[in-house]
Amino acid sequence: MDFDLNEDQRALKDGVERLLGDRYDFEQRKKHMAESDGWSREQWGRYAEMGLLALPFAESDGGIGGGAVETLIVMEAFGSALVLEPYLATVVLGGGFLRLAGSAAQRADLIPRISDGSLLLAFAQAEQQSRYDLADVATAARRDGAGWVINGRKRYVLHGDCADKIIVTARISGGSCDRTGIGLFIVDAAAAGVSRRGYPTQDRLRSAEITFENVRVDADAVIGEPGAALPLIEQVVSAAMAALCAEAVGAMTRAHTVTVDYLKMRKQFGTTIGSFQALQHRAVDMLVQVELARSMALYAAMMSEEPNALKRGSAVSAAKAQIGRAGHFVGGQAVQLHGGIGMTNEYMIGHYYRRLTMIDLQFGDSNHHLGVLARTGGLLESAEI
Repeated sequence: MDFDLNEDQRALKDGVERLLGDRYDFEQRKKHMAESDGWSREQWGRYAEMGLLALPFAESDGGIGGGAVETLIVMEAFGSALVLEPYLATVVLGGGFLRLAGSAAQRADLIPRISDGSLLLAFAQAEQQSRYDLADVATAARRDGAGWVINGRKRYVLHGDCADKIIVTARISGGSCDRTGIGLFIVDAAAAGVSRRGYPTQDRLRSAEITFENVRVDADAVIGEPGAALPLIEQVVSAAMAALCAEAVGAMTRAHTVTVDYLKMRKQFGTTIGSFQALQHRAVDMLVQVELARSMALYAAMMSEEPNALKRGSAVSAAKAQIGRAGHFVGGQAVQLHGGIGMTNEYMIGHYYRRLTMIDLQFGDSNHHLGVLARTGGLLESAEI
């Protein structure tokens, strides 16, 4: 695999980093966090102007035609700045479903509005009993004439409180955890029967619990084939996990840089603590974990577009497991090496640790994905298929 960036990708990387460097330091992030949505609509508009919201969509749909590597570049920069805006929810998850399986009418209606920043999406999949199982869906959808009626409750819907439309998984047929019988529906967040309770998460993003009570949708609200949506869900979630891995690398890189700078500045016993060999070793151990994570994130990005589901799933699970553990290590070391200030809400380093912890939990923590690898035979066996 060629991990070198081409000229366009380097220009994208420089542009995103420059935008965030100018307008998204830690103090500005605090101001964005205090806004009504918990993030900045003005900043979202800048992402649209730069083309980031159109990045992964085909040119025929009004997009830019970027791939997984371009998404990795953006998400790594977002991780470094601890970006609050709903890029993962709207562009990677919601946009991923439209990009891969949306009808021509759905793409023509929704993708241009995603690209110009006027439409926000959320993916409602997790339920009280489902944990990390994408097939465990109790929310039900039944036919009602030409349309459908949806009933159920979803939890942990990332940015679900501000989304204009919600992409919902609902069971059309079969029993709990059956791999068949799951459908995907586009639901207007303002539709009758939809109620939302938003709340801040530990990493200061936003999430929501959403209840669907006799919510009616038309036949054209279905994405893909009714009852056969699970393979598509797994593919889009794999792309989202690869994006989260890239975000984690950005957060770890920044946490390591800030920590090393602090070691060079903080004095104790008449000298900088960075001169103590034991602390130097800990900083080097952090760097090793960051670079291992970077390699796995690149691998996950490359493999997220692999058509073979087993190969794709094993690669992304391996990356998620490695990066989850690396994030806990790097974040924990960063807080410890900062001492008491690392525990305060006013200083940035604890916020990086929070975000890394939440990334580990999203779509399955490191232990879950190690279990997935154990059941599927690991990377070597899947690579031979």
